[in-house]
Amino acid sequence: MITYTHIRIATHYAVMAELMRGLHISEKEFFPGTANWDDIAAHYMQHVIDMQDECDGACILAQSGDTAVGFIFGYLESPDDSRIEDYTGDTLYVSDGYVMPAYRRHGIYRAMNELLEAHYVNKGVRRIVRYTLTNNNRMQTFLESKDYTAVRLVYEKWLSPDGKQIVPVWENKKD
Repeated sequence: MITYTHIRIATHYAVMAELMRGLHISEKEFFPGTANWDDIAAHYMQHVIDMQDECDGACILAQSGDTAVGFIFGYLESPDDSRIEDYTGDTLYVSDGYVMPAYRRHGIYRAMNELLEAHYVNKGVRRIVRYTLTNNNRMQTFLESKDYTAVRLVYEKWLSPDGKQIVPVWENKKD
């Protein structure tokens, strides 16, 4: 049986850092340009803690018994005068989510997503934003099944440190 609990990331730091490690390893399989977790762990964990504290963030932890098997995290982005859309309320940004490979395909991510969205819909949020990699077809299929629509594509150009050469985005970077 899977249980779902709203948690404070700072209070469950070790568990969340390990799940985040799994997320980053998974993302690196999709995109070699993903940073190594050990290089960013402390700063990224502080970032999500700050977003939870400062931007009404919510983290839902999925557990099978005493084993943490997944999480989803999102926070509010408040409107400001720089927004170009007609929408003027707070936006839920779902920034991170992960289910351990052995627990995938059991509806865990779907359940966490529904709980997270309901939490913010009850607070009046009517816009939810998510990003996924262009080659993460399973996530795209999931999002479309939950009535998300691709609105923008992000195009990136990476340059060498001196700015003189293009660094291929989809090839492994050489150190």
